[in-house]
Amino acid sequence: MAESARQSDTRSILRRAPPVGELLRQWRRRRGLSQLDLACAADISTRHVSFLETGRSLPSRSMVIHLAERLDIPLRERNGLLVAAGYAPVYPEHGLDDPALRAAREAVDLVLAGHEPYPALAIDRHWTLVAANRAVGPLLAGAASDLLRPPVNVLRLSLHPEGLAPRIENFGQWRGHVLTRLARQVDVSGDPVLTSLHAELKALPVPGSSGLEANPDAGMAGGHADVVVPLRLRTDAGLLSFFSTTTVFGTAVDVTLSELAIEAFFPADGPTAEALRSALAP
Repeated sequence: MAESARQSDTRSILRRAPPVGELLRQWRRRRGLSQLDLACAADISTRHVSFLETGRSLPSRSMVIHLAERLDIPLRERNGLLVAAGYAPVYPEHGLDDPALRAAREAVDLVLAGHEPYPALAIDRHWTLVAANRAVGPLLAGAASDLLRPPVNVLRLSLHPEGLAPRIENFGQWRGHVLTRLARQVDVSGDPVLTSLHAELKALPVPGSSGLEANPDAGMAGGHADVVVPLRLRTDAGLLSFFSTTTVFGTAVDVTLSELAIEAFFPADGPTAEALRSALAP
């Protein structure tokens, strides 16, 4: 019965998915490549690329994987290409609580805990909160309970007028940074969920009390604008200033793991560092 259901699901996906050639064309164009560019990168003829995209030739399983690698297609979408070409997916997808990902989950927890007293959080491909260390909670004080109810989208939480937005000192600049970064992800991935999220966040009202939308650089600490975009957040501990880094699993072959990222926030000035150390002092 289970096998029959899986076969039915596969047939349903095949009916919905565009032909593999059309998908390859979409990804090639998304990467800004000509057929000649892709042919050179994949070490095949331009004629072969053309035949694959128009459906005159069907790619082998190995060719689908080869082209997906050259086009830097995410693992989830590589599986979609394989299914569209009539092959079974080859990249596994496990839940983070699955025993197969136990070591990876322990590594994530270790990194988050090791970053204290500075805030750090793990997110999935749609910016949904997966895990966070103890330093994150106090920064979210005052946010609406609806925004903090799982699943929590950290971008929505940061830009929503009932979230962190009213307390972000340089909101105009931070909003521009978030929207630009998200738009870049949409361009690279073509993910419809991210596309919808970008439209939603862009339409959110700007907190009128900040007065920063017309002047994105207002509230900037000296020197930061030339290096990174800081997050300057008003908290019970005073005005805290952060810059962030992103860490991903560079050799992941599991879909879930390939889409996981750790956002680590570092103090951008001495007072912020001291305030964070004091907040988590034993």
